[in-house]
Amino acid sequence: MSHMPEAYEIKPILAGTRKDPLKTKYAPKNKNSSPFGEFGPEFASSSKKLPVGGSASSFSAGSLLDVAVTGSSTGSATKAPVVRHEDFTKSRSGTGGTCSSLNKGRQPEPDKAPIAGATNRRMIPPTEFRRFYDRGDLPIALAHRSKSALDWKVEVEKLDYHHYLPIFFDGLREKEEPYRFLAHQGCYDLLKRGGAKILPTIPQLIIPIKTALNTRDPEIIASTLKVLQQLVISGDLIGEALVPYYRQILPVFNLFKIRNKNMGDAIDYGQRKRENIGDLIEETLQLFEIHGGEDAFINIKYMLPTYESCVLS
Repeated sequence: MSHMPEAYEIKPILAGTRKDPLKTKYAPKNKNSSPFGEFGPEFASSSKKLPVGGSASSFSAGSLLDVAVTGSSTGSATKAPVVRHEDFTKSRSGTGGTCSSLNKGRQPEPDKAPIAGATNRRMIPPTEFRRFYDRGDLPIALAHRSKSALDWKVEVEKLDYHHYLPIFFDGLREKEEPYRFLAHQGCYDLLKRGGAKILPTIPQLIIPIKTALNTRDPEIIASTLKVLQQLVISGDLIGEALVPYYRQILPVFNLFKIRNKNMGDAIDYGQRKRENIGDLIEETLQLFEIHGGEDAFINIKYMLPTYESCVLS
């Protein structure tokens, strides 16, 4: 009797493939199971399928949350607690594992005191001089020559100083041409040729002078001081007539008295223009004291305690 060979089955090589027994050993057996046990009925779903032979981590937690909200695949109304974003700890609200300490740490710097701004420029109110000039009520005209000049349509000595001199002083705070030149040159012409007509108009000049100084504008203050110096030397007793009005004029002097150029050993080549407010104030105060009589110094000292007499020293 001949010996027949036994039949044998050819088994495929599964090592390293998806059906490797080592990989499928702990794979879930059905769609409602996991490597760690069966899912509860509230998590049952027919739309989410576990990968056969795959890892359990491929089944995302978001799919489980969708099942908990929508219910099971059979349409059951089983409700699970909904996880809200507010239930989690907010960012930067924890201690981060640090230990507590009684150290106060770096304290915030206190706010600095605000700047008073006593010498800041103020708003310049409109002038009556511009309104009168635009209306043609002033007997002046601008002469365009090699150098700008002021032409008077009438003789200056015949003008009514009570009317015209305060108007020209009101134009001292003008900064736009030709109003600035006309007002300043008109003041100088009236003061040089006014004589005895100037003294009775002193009370009317105080308000325009005070308004010009209170603009706190260095350019306007410098030009007003030059006109004040010309006013004091224009006639007798004018300096004494200004003494009762020192309280209206001198407060701004006290603010800008120390406004000088700190140049060290350098040379100020622009001093011929006389635009240094500190020097102009000192010159004006000395003229006030010289022409203001015996009461001038004590009144100046009351308003400017740092002023030193140029007569008594």
